Amino acid sequence: MILVTGGRGFIGAHVVRALLDLGERCVLGQRSAGAPPALLRGAPDGHAVMEPLDCADAGSVRAVGRRHRITGIVHLAAAGLGSSPPLEEAQANTAGLFTVLRAAREWGVTRVVAASTIGVYAGVGGRSYREDAPLPVASPHPIPASKKIGEIVADLAASSGQEVVSVRIGAIWGPLGRPSSPFFAAPGLVHAAVRAGARSGAGDAEAVRGGLAPLGASPAGPSPAGPSPAGPSPAGPSPAEPPPARPSPVGAAPGGPAVAGAPPVYAEDSIDMCYARDCGRAIALLQTARALRHRTYNVGSGRVTANHEVAAAVGRVVPGAVPALLPGRTPGSSGLDAPLDVARLREDTGFVPEYDLDRAVADYVGWLRAGHPR
Repeated sequence: MILVTGGRGFIGAHVVRALLDLGERCVLGQRSAGAPPALLRGAPDGHAVMEPLDCADAGSVRAVGRRHRITGIVHLAAAGLGSSPPLEEAQANTAGLFTVLRAAREWGVTRVVAASTIGVYAGVGGRSYREDAPLPVASPHPIPASKKIGEIVADLAASSGQEVVSVRIGAIWGPLGRPSSPFFAAPGLVHAAVRAGARSGAGDAEAVRGGLAPLGASPAGPSPAGPSPAGPSPAGPSPAEPPPARPSPVGAAPGGPAVAGAPPVYAEDSIDMCYARDCGRAIALLQTARALRHRTYNVGSGRVTANHEVAAAVGRVVPGAVPALLPGRTPGSSGLDAPLDVARLREDTGFVPEYDLDRAVADYVGWLRAGHPR
């Protein structure tokens, strides 16, 4: 069986779903108890087994190995974002990875796939992000800092004979994901569209505050739901500088009042977005491939998607409302606006994304309209 740590989480559930579709059996390791994700309902008995697992507790991890024959591991579990100070968070994540790698060695596991992030490329130039690009030591956010440590540990384990593969995952969105992200706007725009579409009038004041404007109308202000920058951390003026004047949303008359507390979404902010179902399948293929030629793989779409493209797709899927965006890019942004180079992934697994932007938005909207909160 393949152990997926964090298997009840956002990406974990999609990885398990993809592994099940490939005919594999999985153990979903999760520290917190709960029901199986809706995505996994209907799995054959014994094919998706949930087990309590705390990666910081070696006894908890070894107990899973006593109950199941583990042949592969996908390690996705991590400390909750912002749940601890950055140093403690990095310590917990690194200790968890050490525990998983030691267990994998004891169990004779064939391959460990460990999650990293597109954020490790912050500060890297070039037309695309390649896995062999030198990475800066410094990181603008605790997540990529922690993932860089993890990649070093994974490479050390690989050098000692274990097959450990790091996957640098792009901006993932879709079913089970957070309604908004601090790193890119797409989830918030889709959720706002669904909320507005559920009302009798898609263009009422609440819809505008949710980041939507009725077709043919001027928005009340730049208030899209969701995060502002498409980068590793929120960007903006330094505290010592006066904030720049907010431009009017795309398509709006200039001078409209801003909605207090609403984070702006800029039309040209962009990032390599990968739909969650595609992401899960890519990681499942990396876990099950007969042979891999590299220790590090990018997982993404291979192209950047700008917020205005997401807005246009949302408008096509949810008639009667379109997201209102500010023109240009986030002031002072140093976002990750180059695509992930996915040649390694494609060549070694045959992976090609199945969800283009319109199909992804339609699938996500349908999922939320079916009554799923995330």
